[in-house]
Amino acid sequence: MAFRVTPRATPGRLLPLALAAVTMVALAPAASAAGHGRYSPGAPGLGDAYFPLEGNGGYDVRHYSLDLKYDPDYDQLDGVVTITAKATQDLSSFDLDLSGMDVERVKVDRHKADYKRKGQELVITPRKGIRKGATFKAVVTYGGVPQTIVGSPIVFGSPYGFLHTPDGAFVGGEPNGASTWFPVNDHPSDKATYDYTITVPAGLKAVSNGLLTNHRSESASFSRRARSTKANVFKWREDSPMASYLTTIDIGKWDIKSGKTPGGLNNYTAVDPVLLANQPNAVNFFFDTTSEVTDLWAKTFGPYPFSTTGAIADDARFNGQPLGFSLETQGKPVYSAVRDTGTIAHELAHQWFGDSVSPARWKDVWLNESFATWVQWWWAEKHGGTTVHDQARATYASRPFPDPAGRPFWSVVTADPQRDTMFNQRVYSGGGMALQFLREKIGDEKWFALLRTWVAQHRYGNAKTEDFTALAEKVSGQDLDAFFKDWIYSPTKPALP
Repeated sequence: MAFRVTPRATPGRLLPLALAAVTMVALAPAASAAGHGRYSPGAPGLGDAYFPLEGNGGYDVRHYSLDLKYDPDYDQLDGVVTITAKATQDLSSFDLDLSGMDVERVKVDRHKADYKRKGQELVITPRKGIRKGATFKAVVTYGGVPQTIVGSPIVFGSPYGFLHTPDGAFVGGEPNGASTWFPVNDHPSDKATYDYTITVPAGLKAVSNGLLTNHRSESASFSRRARSTKANVFKWREDSPMASYLTTIDIGKWDIKSGKTPGGLNNYTAVDPVLLANQPNAVNFFFDTTSEVTDLWAKTFGPYPFSTTGAIADDARFNGQPLGFSLETQGKPVYSAVRDTGTIAHELAHQWFGDSVSPARWKDVWLNESFATWVQWWWAEKHGGTTVHDQARATYASRPFPDPAGRPFWSVVTADPQRDTMFNQRVYSGGGMALQFLREKIGDEKWFALLRTWVAQHRYGNAKTEDFTALAEKVSGQDLDAFFKDWIYSPTKPALP
C-alpha cells in the first residue's frame, strides 16, 4: 500500500439501510450433533494480535460468489453472497465478519439457519451440525449503505474501505475494510477464489479483480427505485487465491484500455474520465507504465502470479477532499488519482510481495511494504535516479534518534510495528533500508536468488517473518541473527553497517 498523509476526514452522511439476506448451502450432508461426536462453535476471531476478531475459526473458505447490485444514486448495495467452505472442526455454529449492513435471511445446507448480530460478528447456527472435513456452501442475502472507515490512526487518518464517489464506488480495503461491504472471513490467512456479478445502472461500468468473463445489458430492479430500469451486468472471476483485503469493486464511467503487455500478459486499465481533463494521456500512461513494470518484475522475481495486470485510477474523494492512498488490489491496483511511475512500480511489486505471498499475521506486514519500498527504490535507480545504496543511507541519515519532533520511527519495530503504527515509515523506508543492507551483506547473486526463492516457495500462500529470516540464512549460508536483531527487531537506531 502506498499511503499519503491526508487531513483527517469527518464521517459522511449515513443513508437508510435496506434489508439484506445471507444464505449458506452445504455440498456435503450435514450431520446431527448427536450422531457425530461433540459439536462446538467456531471461534469468533483468529486471534491476530492486531485484529483479534478479524477472521473466524472452524472453517476454511475456498470460494466466494458475490452477486451484487449497486445504485450510486442512493449509495445502496444489495447482495447475495455464496460461500463455499470446508469445516476444520465439528461445527455447531460459525461466524462471518460483517460490519453494518442489514441481514434478512441466512441458509446453511439449503435450510434456513438461525443467525444473530454481535458487533462485527454474524453468528450463524445451522439446522444441523457440520462435520469436520465436510465442504459446505453458505448463501447470504444482505444490503445497505456500506460505511467508509474514517478517523482511524491505522492509515494516518485517511478514509478507506468502501468509498462512495459521485458516479459510483472506489474500494480499497486494507487492512479490515472488506467486511464493510460483504460477509467474509476477513483475515489474510484465509485466501479464496472469487466470482463477482455486479449490476449497475445503465451508463456505468463495474471493474473488479481477475478477468472479465461476461457483460450484458438488461432490465433490473434496484431496491430503492419504484420500478425496474435499464442496467449493465458485469461478471468478473479471480481464479487465484486472494486475501479478502485485496478485493475490490470499482464502479463509474470508466475509459478502458485492454490488451497485452509486450511479455504477453493481460492488461486491463480503467481510468475515470474526470482525470483526463488535466491529464489527457492518463489512460495510455497507466497502461504503458503497468506493462513495462509488470514485465520487468516478472523477469526479476519470477512469473507473474495472476491472470491479469492493470490499473484502476479514480478521482476518489471523501467529503470533497482527495484521498491519499493507492492500494495493491489483486491483479489491478487502485489509484485514487494519477500517480507517478514509482507508485505504480510499488503497487505492482506487491503482486508478488503481499498478494501472492501474503502475511500470515498483520504483524508481518513489513513483508509487504518493506519489499515493495525496496523494489520502488530499485526502479528509480534503473531509470537514472538515485541508487538504492544512496537512498538507504539517506533514509538512515534523515532519521535521528530520538526524533526531536517526537515522531515515532526507530521506536517502531519493523517486524512487529503494533496495530496503530503498522503503516509507519519504519515499516516502509525503514524496512527498505534494512533489506538493502541485507543485500550488501550477502551480495547481489544471493540477494536476487533469495527474492526469487521466497516468492516461489510461498506462491499463493502466507508467510511469517521467521520464514523469511530462516530462508535468508539458508540461501546466504550466513548466520544473520545479529543482523535481523538490529534491523527488524530493534526499537532503537542501529549502527550503520
